[in-house]
Amino acid sequence: MNFEPWDTSRLGLVPKGTWFHVSVWEQKVRVLRDKEPLWEAPVSTARLGCGEEAGSHRTPRGWHFVCEKIGEGAPLGTEFRGRKPTGFLWTPDAPFFERSLILTRILWLAGMEPHNLNTRERFIYFHGTNREDAIGKPMSRGCICLRNEDMIELFEHASIGTRVLIEEKGHRL
Repeated sequence: MNFEPWDTSRLGLVPKGTWFHVSVWEQKVRVLRDKEPLWEAPVSTARLGCGEEAGSHRTPRGWHFVCEKIGEGAPLGTEFRGRKPTGFLWTPDAPFFERSLILTRILWLAGMEPHNLNTRERFIYFHGTNREDAIGKPMSRGCICLRNEDMIELFEHASIGTRVLIEEKGHRL
């Protein structure tokens, strides 16, 4: 797989093993092992930008970890509400929904730094979406949305405790 030039040396100490980097300015998620990129995909972060305030509908910055993996084995396009399958199965030919549905898989995030400790209570996830047409542009209400097939791939790379760094600009907070 070809990766765009991306310098992890500016990150200083990075977790050992597999971790995720979300680049808000590039609208991408990368899976890395130590400092070596393994996989990447386009994402959609918050339409309102970055922020950690409750109710802000913004994507939180800094270090997080995956605290729950939800939806393993569910069919592609399974809709979730309250982290439970609804029985609705989205397909690309389904009627258009303006709002982004939570589909396929969920990786629930928890903050690790004083400014983002409310991330879990804000229900910030990686998840698949019906708005695959908007991937690559900010459109979410705080979550990190992926195409459904990419969400399955990211889910397979994740474990409970996988570290996630979300950066707004080209530098660490």
